[in-house]
Amino acid sequence: MPGGLSLRVEPRAALVCVLLAAAAFAVAVVLIGTGDFPMSFGDVVATLLGDGTAAQEFIVHDLRLPRALVAVLVGASLALSGAIFQSLSRNPLGSPDVIGFGHGSTVGALTVIVLFGGDTLAVSGGAVAGGLLTGVLVYALAWKRGVQGFRLVLVGIGVAAVLTAVIHFLITKANLVDATRATLWMTGSLDGRDWAQVGPLALLCAVLMPVVFAHGRPLRMLEMGDDSAYSLGVPVERTRVVLMTCGVLFIAVATAAAGPIAFVALSAPQLARRLTRSPGPNLVAASLMGAALLLVADWVATAAFPGRQLPVGVVTGVLGGCYLLWLLVTERRAGRI
Repeated sequence: MPGGLSLRVEPRAALVCVLLAAAAFAVAVVLIGTGDFPMSFGDVVATLLGDGTAAQEFIVHDLRLPRALVAVLVGASLALSGAIFQSLSRNPLGSPDVIGFGHGSTVGALTVIVLFGGDTLAVSGGAVAGGLLTGVLVYALAWKRGVQGFRLVLVGIGVAAVLTAVIHFLITKANLVDATRATLWMTGSLDGRDWAQVGPLALLCAVLMPVVFAHGRPLRMLEMGDDSAYSLGVPVERTRVVLMTCGVLFIAVATAAAGPIAFVALSAPQLARRLTRSPGPNLVAASLMGAALLLVADWVATAAFPGRQLPVGVVTGVLGGCYLLWLLVTERRAGRI
């Protein structure tokens, strides 16, 4: 390319990304058309293009489109966070909701709810602060002349266990109203999401995604080990700190927007890697897979039981638990665990 830049494009990975983007758009349109006022696929598309009735414009733009956009952004953020930490730890189980970062965001939000009775904005701020503090703690405890992947996972699991106890303690200290509110938030839901959640998420993704994508090649080299990455000219610790910071911010802000939605960060990067069949973190494919998975889960939560809508976290928990069991069996048979 002009200026001496080079760009490597793998045909299969590019095709997978295109198909995932098309699938995410199709599911988003179906999701927008689902509800008490059903709309056909064509009506939703026409309304998005500005050719709908006044009622359709209100339902799509004011009520349902923000929820679909939050699902896309939260799913992409969770998947990117999972891809980063799985690559840094070189472990398919090195997901942020396994190694404690999601728990940290939950503790931060519950602290605001239970101890201070904060509003939605304060709860979101508590979730972000809790995630960042947990990231600093895990990094500091895992540091020993660098951060080795297996040690990062072990320290993260230990921190997650402690934070789980803190979560239970906060629930027992809450009054009935706050405990109910906290339990509902901990389930993970996209219900009632509006443009107030879309703005911060879109801003975060616009700032952090280019940073993460620009570090895709160094991240791929880090999967080969620190020594190999050093020999190829990668500033290992600086790259690791930048990527860990981005990963923690992704999981913290996603948790602040929709609550702790389980297993998307764990499963989306691995599914994307299996579809593309290419080495490395597959960041673009992982983000599109995360968006598509959360949209599908939200559609299932909305349409599976007519007249009764489930929180999306329940659906991702069931599907993700089945995926985790399959992953453990596969890794065991391969002799990796």
